[in-house]
Amino acid sequence: MKKIAVVGLADNWSTKRLADAVEEKTGSRYVIDMEKVYYDIEKGEIIHDGLNMASLDALIIKKVGAVYSPKLLDRLELLRLLEEKGQKLFSRPNKIIRLLDRLSCTVTLSIADIPMPPTIITEDTEKAYDVVQHFGKSVFKPLYSTKARGMMVIEANNGAKKDIQDFKTSNPVMYIQKMITLPGKDLGITFLGGDYLGTYARVRNKGSWNTTIHSGGKYEAYKPSQEMIDLAHKAQSLFGLDFTCVDVVETDEGPKVFEVSAFGGFRGLLEACDIDVAKLYTDYVLRRLDHD
Repeated sequence: MKKIAVVGLADNWSTKRLADAVEEKTGSRYVIDMEKVYYDIEKGEIIHDGLNMASLDALIIKKVGAVYSPKLLDRLELLRLLEEKGQKLFSRPNKIIRLLDRLSCTVTLSIADIPMPPTIITEDTEKAYDVVQHFGKSVFKPLYSTKARGMMVIEANNGAKKDIQDFKTSNPVMYIQKMITLPGKDLGITFLGGDYLGTYARVRNKGSWNTTIHSGGKYEAYKPSQEMIDLAHKAQSLFGLDFTCVDVVETDEGPKVFEVSAFGGFRGLLEACDIDVAKLYTDYVLRRLDHD
């Protein structure tokens, strides 16, 4: 039987669900917490809890940390080293690296002419103030964050300059996006191996400006138009992940893409669409290993 590890967090719901699926198919269970990994340069070994990770047949990368931050790039570099030594990883670390930084993702989408909400990136507080006055209401987003953590809504009023300075204290490069009118929800359009899998909606909780479950939103099934699926397919194809989710919102000017996820979520598809990604992903990895 294949020895497949899940890179994730032992107490995380999606990690446990994926590890359960792998164990059911292979009879073994390995969960790799990258915070507990060490690299012995002299021996050329990457070790987790006494396990030489090169002895595994494959690793499925679900999470490399509890929150997005630059240090995750270093953890992915260690995984990239494993790949260079011949290890099979899903998704490939060098593909994930391009998505951890919100600006890197945005640049790639922009080059490919993927429609996004109006966005300005600057380190200049005066320019940021002008942008807020022009947009009226803006969402300031950290370059490393998920589920709207660390985001700040700043409006064109007398307190805007202080709000901008407060945000810049922790975010020297300011990612500013015009706050667009949402239809009460945005969409997670998901793909496995580049093939469309399903779509769920994140429905906003009354009183919250964003739709994340972290802010009280809920999941619902959704059937997108072919135009939206095609747009999301093009966006995710730029990155080549094995499993991902494209965040899309419907606007009066047509669908817009917020971002492509570095890891993708399992819970929305399961709760809204009864699609068990953990099992599908495990089967996909096993097929790929048999084919290779």
